[in-house]
Amino acid sequence: MAGIYIHIPFCKKACTYCDFHFTTSLKYAEEMTDAICKELILKKNRITEQVGSIYFGGGTPSVLSSPYLEKIFNTLTDHFSIASDAEITMETNPDDLDARKIAELRKMPVNRFSIGTQSFFDEDLRWMNRAHNANEAEASIKRSQDAGFENLSIDLIYGYPLLTNLKWEENIRKALSLQIPHISGYSLTVEPKTVLDKLIQKGKQIPLNDDQSAEQFQTLIQKLSLGGFEHYEISNYSLPGRYAVHNTNYWRGVPYLGIGPSAHGFDGTNRQLNVANNAQYLEKLLNGKLAETVEELTQLDRLNEYIMTSLRTMWGMDLDRIKHTFGKTFHEEMLFNLKPFFERKWLQQQNQQVMLTAEGKMFADYIASELFLLDNHER
Repeated sequence: MAGIYIHIPFCKKACTYCDFHFTTSLKYAEEMTDAICKELILKKNRITEQVGSIYFGGGTPSVLSSPYLEKIFNTLTDHFSIASDAEITMETNPDDLDARKIAELRKMPVNRFSIGTQSFFDEDLRWMNRAHNANEAEASIKRSQDAGFENLSIDLIYGYPLLTNLKWEENIRKALSLQIPHISGYSLTVEPKTVLDKLIQKGKQIPLNDDQSAEQFQTLIQKLSLGGFEHYEISNYSLPGRYAVHNTNYWRGVPYLGIGPSAHGFDGTNRQLNVANNAQYLEKLLNGKLAETVEELTQLDRLNEYIMTSLRTMWGMDLDRIKHTFGKTFHEEMLFNLKPFFERKWLQQQNQQVMLTAEGKMFADYIASELFLLDNHER
């Protein structure tokens, strides 16, 4: 079943590390809602099958007032066939999830929250310039559970200067104690032109430590494994069977619509990229035009994307799929390129599935890039 991603480009504050597309002004929230609804209608014929997942990302979708969210949901139900058991996720921040907001969301089709917790320590949250505090981080989870939202995921960040190993272990312990079925753990990265990047360049913030990130990544894997979690994707962990449907479909190459400024879509062959500019997006959509460009993917592009995404998951890369979908030549070249990583014990093979080993997970991006296949004139 297909998916729909909806980008809500609003946040209360700008986190020091964030390079996602957003604005802290809600001035044009109504116009943005209307434009998103128009884009859904304009793209409705691109999906002929049932929708199995809808994901509200951003930005912070939970800052959008309920009437605007309801209008988007009404547009979805009016123009798409949505499966009765569809996973409908909304990214939220703890400070938004007060009792009133949760009650309003409970009346909507939302059945899963992805909560941007990041840390359970106040000083760390202040360093990140988050809008919530540690008490709100914990209270929002419990409040959501009490209201009937059992399908929860939280984000945790590691690898930044303030995070000692003891604090990191406490964050993990706290997450496990809250009985959340899904946890996403991200190593902090310094993205160009972010506040964090500028502070490091000016010498006002020490650079990140790769060894610290690697150690804390290993700690996360170990602690969550002992807690009964499966490490089913490099940055994602869940109790058995509680995988994120929408994101798992990304990694498996399932088609999805991308709605909203900066959103990407994929139709199984090509990628659609919406303009990452609110004014330009609004101008196009409010005049009944799409604000997208199309990136035509070659067979080689699709193969390399499959290598990158599949190797990140516990299901791994299917050699039979490469042979049958992309051809015998690419299959034979892949078998040759895999050999050094088997020898290093960074990859392992079960039947026709190739997967990262525990050590290989430390080098996932490097391994994928080395396995990328080149077109004929580059070989």
